[in-house]
Order: sequence, then C-alpha cells, then structure tokens
Amino acid sequence: MFISNCIDILNKYGSSLMLGVRTTLVVALTGTVLGLLLGLFVGGFRAVKLDFTASPASHFLKGFFDVIANIYITVFRGTPMMVQAVFIYYALLDIIHWDKLPAAIFVISINTGAYMAEIIRSGIQAVDPGQTEAARSLGMSNSQTMFSVVIPQAIKNAFPAIGNEFIVNIKDSSVLMIISITELMFQAKSIAGSTFHFTETYFIEALIYLILTSIASLILNTIEKRMNTTVRLSLPSSETDNITVNYLSKKEEK
Repeated sequence: MFISNCIDILNKYGSSLMLGVRTTLVVALTGTVLGLLLGLFVGGFRAVKLDFTASPASHFLKGFFDVIANIYITVFRGTPMMVQAVFIYYALLDIIHWDKLPAAIFVISINTGAYMAEIIRSGIQAVDPGQTEAARSLGMSNSQTMFSVVIPQAIKNAFPAIGNEFIVNIKDSSVLMIISITELMFQAKSIAGSTFHFTETYFIEALIYLILTSIASLILNTIEKRMNTTVRLSLPSSETDNITVNYLSKKEEK
C-alpha cells in the first residue's frame, strides 16, 4: 500500500516535484555563489591587518568596517533564516515590490555570506605569512598580494567548508516556503494537502533531498580531490622553500 501510494504520487505529481527541485537548486546554487562573493569581500577586509604606515583615516575606516561586519555576522548567524526571510521579504515588499524568487535568493545569499565571511577569514589566516612577505618582496602591492596570492590559497584551504555550505543551503532552502516560494518543500506540502498521503509524500521529499545532497557531495569531493592533486608551486616563504622548489622543478624537467 505504501509503495503503491508513492508510485501514484510520483506518476501524478512528478512534474510538480521536479519544478520544486529546479527552484531549490536555483536558490541554493545562486545563494551560495552570491554568498561566497559577499563572504570574500567581508572576510577579506576583516582579515586585512594595517601596519604602522597606514594613515589614521585608513585605521578609522578599517575599525568602522569591522564593527559593521561583526554586527552583520552576529545577526545573521544568530537568528533563524526563516525569521530573516519573513522579516526581510515583508519589510521591503512595499518599497521594491519584489517577487518571491528574488527575495528568496537575496535572503539565502546574505545569510550564507555571514557564514562564508568567517570561513574565508579563517582560510586567509591559515595561509603561511611567508607567502605574503615573499609577494611583497617581489614588489606586489597589498591588493595584488591579496587577490593573486592569498585569496586563491584561502579558497583552496576553505573549499570543504564552502562546499558544505552549498549542501546546507539545499536543505535549508526548505524554510523559504514561509514566503510561498515554490521550492521542493512547498510542492510537497501542497501535494500532501491534496492527497492526504502525508507519510508517502514526505518520504518522497526526503528521498529527493538525499539524492540531491549525495550528488552534490560526490561532485564537490571530486573537485576537492582534483584541487589537491594539482601541482601548484606557491611563492617560497624561506630560503629552504626556494631550494625545494628549484629541486622539484629540475626533477620534473628530467
């Protein structure tokens, strides 16, 4: 009986479920990418350390930015995304008259950005300081060093956590049904209300979420393995590193 009901639901409402899957993936993927960009900006600036050569105005702006960033991260990491979605959607509805899908992407993006900022900041701090010193000794500016040397290594170090945020967003997008976006949870709730087969419908929904997150995990693990096996010679941070790089280069030529 259970299996037959599940098959009937899939046959009758399969297109609705696939529509929910598509919306879920669009919201999760777009929100993760935009959240990563926001996290790079916030986390990158938070990780920057000003030296004694910086002007008082630079120190003031850095301190002001840190205060704003800390408030942003504290608020969006300390409150449920469902509450954020309801508050932001209805607070801005009369001002910008936005649709539900852009609102959902906006909410999940700024929520993800708060987590990504901390992930990126920790990734930057994990980069060997000698990399920065070597880049500066080659005449690179602060911005060149950050974007050409530090950020790429920080993203590589933090990639597992970044990928985990995407998987979390696939699941957490279900709370956005509170603003009536037609993602997977919304579709499942509508189907369950129409058929009164709540157990079967939510079993199918759980199975779909499991498949989505499993595929995402497989793809992310594959990307991570390729990143780890790719040979990348970073800037040497000491004379010993310099000798090692030269030795490896000569060995590869042979």
